[in-house]
Formats: sequence, C-alpha cells, structure tokens
Amino acid sequence: MSEAHGKDGPGKLGAHEVAAWLRRHPAFLKQFPDLALSLVVPRDDGPTASLASYQLEVLRDKNRELSRRLNDLFANAQENERLAVRTHQLTLALLRQTSAADTLRAMAAALAEDFSGDRVSIVLLRPVAGLEDAPWLQVVPADSPHLAPFRDCLRDGEPICGRLQPEKNALLYAADTERVQSSALLPMPGVGLVAVGSHDGNRFYPGMGTLFLRMMGEALAVALKRFDG
Repeated sequence: MSEAHGKDGPGKLGAHEVAAWLRRHPAFLKQFPDLALSLVVPRDDGPTASLASYQLEVLRDKNRELSRRLNDLFANAQENERLAVRTHQLTLALLRQTSAADTLRAMAAALAEDFSGDRVSIVLLRPVAGLEDAPWLQVVPADSPHLAPFRDCLRDGEPICGRLQPEKNALLYAADTERVQSSALLPMPGVGLVAVGSHDGNRFYPGMGTLFLRMMGEALAVALKRFDG
C-alpha cells in the first residue's frame, strides 16, 4: 500500500482512505492471515470478536435466512401442488355430473373442503331444478337491486379476496353475515356469484393468489353449459 497524503497529514492515510483501499483490494487479507486474525470487530451487544469469528457469524445468519426462505418456498410449492391436484379432481368431478343440480352440489362440497371456509354461498341468476332446498344457494334475478353492489365485479369477472362491504355480506351470507369476516368471491358473468366465507378476518386477504379459484370458476361455468336449454 503506497503512502499518500491523507487527512492526518503528509505520508499518512486516514481511516476512510484505508477503508476505501481495502474495498478495492478485498483479497488483501489473504496475504496476511495473521492480520486478519488479529483484527477485532465491534458487536451490537458490546463485546468484540475476531474478524474470522465475525465473518463466520455473518455467514451463519445468512445461512439461517436462506434456509428460512427455502422452507417458505418449499411450503408454497407443496400448497400449490395440493391445490393443483384438487382443482384437477374438481374439474373431473364436475364433468362427471349428469345434471346442473348435481354439478352445483359437487362445487359447493369442494369449496367447503378445499378452502376450509366456514360458509359457502352460491348466487345464481336463474333457478336450477332440484336445488330448491339447498342452504348454500340463492336465486337472484340479474335485474334485482340486491345485485347492485356486485355490478362491477359481475361485469369484470375478477375474483376478490378480503373483507367485503356489509351489503355484499348481507346478500351472500344472510343470517351469518355478522360472523363472516373475510371472503373469497368469484363472480361469474352471466351465471352468478360463488363465495367462501370465513369467521377469521385474515383467512382471505387482498393480494392472495386467485389462480386456482379462477380455474374452479371456469370449470364450473363449462360444466353448467352442458345443461343449458
């Protein structure tokens, strides 16, 4: 390291100049391992440690963080695989049904099981024979004022997750509206609404993935079209 004029006077280097030089020559301490072992690094909690110990501790912290991220990715991959299998099974189950009523029953059962919701609600724009007593089904004509809060989402068909407005909850969950704190809502243009409600306000939240919910809705729409007319 050549001498330079630092802030401490001619021929001397200040701490900032030394630090800058070391940043440009990160392999310098390999030539002087005894110096690396003799350096001390301050810790947040007070005591000092050798540079080697400090670097080992930093590497351990990074390794723990990488392990945590890897575990999160693995858990997400497992959950996505589970949902993919369930969605495929649901699609096959819907296509096996021989009536619109049985198709909707299969959909309601799958939603209750796969989404672990406390309430399942399906709102249709026109009646389906054989479901007059289904507790999870309502028939509301497309021109009903009760559907006013859902006009935009019924037009766009985009799934919604999170806390719904009270007037939406009132239509979807009736007497249980006060207990339902979050929902996964799938609008189906021309068909109606499919919703899963939870008493847990954090069960469904804005920003959570809706891919599998959308795929389920598309499978239901295709299955029901077989019985049109």
